[in-house]
Amino acid sequence: MTAPDLGLLLDVDGPIASPVTRSIAIPSIADDLVALAAGGVPIAFITGRSDAFLRDVVITPLLERGLAAALAVEGASMFAVVEKGAAWATVTSEGLGRVHVDATVALPDDVRDEMRRLVERDFAATLFFDETKRAMISVEQRTDLPREEYLGVQPVFQDAAFALLERHGIGIRYGDRESADAAGHVPFRIDPTIISTDIESILLDKDRGAERALEYIERVRGGLPRTWRSVGDSRSDYLMADQVHAVGLDVAHVDVRPADGVLERPYPVLTEGELIHDEAGAAFLHRERERLGL
Repeated sequence: MTAPDLGLLLDVDGPIASPVTRSIAIPSIADDLVALAAGGVPIAFITGRSDAFLRDVVITPLLERGLAAALAVEGASMFAVVEKGAAWATVTSEGLGRVHVDATVALPDDVRDEMRRLVERDFAATLFFDETKRAMISVEQRTDLPREEYLGVQPVFQDAAFALLERHGIGIRYGDRESADAAGHVPFRIDPTIISTDIESILLDKDRGAERALEYIERVRGGLPRTWRSVGDSRSDYLMADQVHAVGLDVAHVDVRPADGVLERPYPVLTEGELIHDEAGAAFLHRERERLGL
């Protein structure tokens, strides 16, 4: 099989999974991902979600739509980077493979336990603690509550969470990853999303995830496609395309939530007209599948 000159780096929440249902709500997304994989397009999911979420919400539905047969095709490859680079796994015809975790970027157990108690004591009516994360902490909006109620509580929780980090001497406001305290420890930051608050090492972000994905794809394929598309719904998702651009490959980023502000970049930034979130993701994937004749 002659593989197309295209590789995909995909955020999950937004372009693939609906931020409302937190599932693949548009069936064509699964069908097009399977067809693209079978056609030889390397696909990497780069997400802040956990491996459990990716397995249950993305990989399992893809297997139900024929992913096993697609990945059995010579040259097909799929990879998963979760928790913004803190953990990763290959995707095979049997599903998500063994998960590797970088323990050097994991929050201390005592901080994790104290953060869980904070959520349960003061914020359980609005938020829940994601028990599936291995290195990060994520505290997410309950799905039975309106977004407006969550947005009122999110900054209150973030202030309380940062105060907890400061008490342990490991907190830093969102900033550059070169920062470290006098003892040489790598601090942790608070990163809000539209449905959660992530607490993570400053060494983690989407460019780190993209770097890991590119290394894997190059190793298993013996080279990389020249042309890449990254797709995401947040400003940090541009970092995927930044990483591809930095290694000298052609890339464009597809922003599926441009209302937050399209960033200026030295590569093209694309949108899907008035479509947003998974509707925009579905339109992009289907068009690429048709363009490649898959």
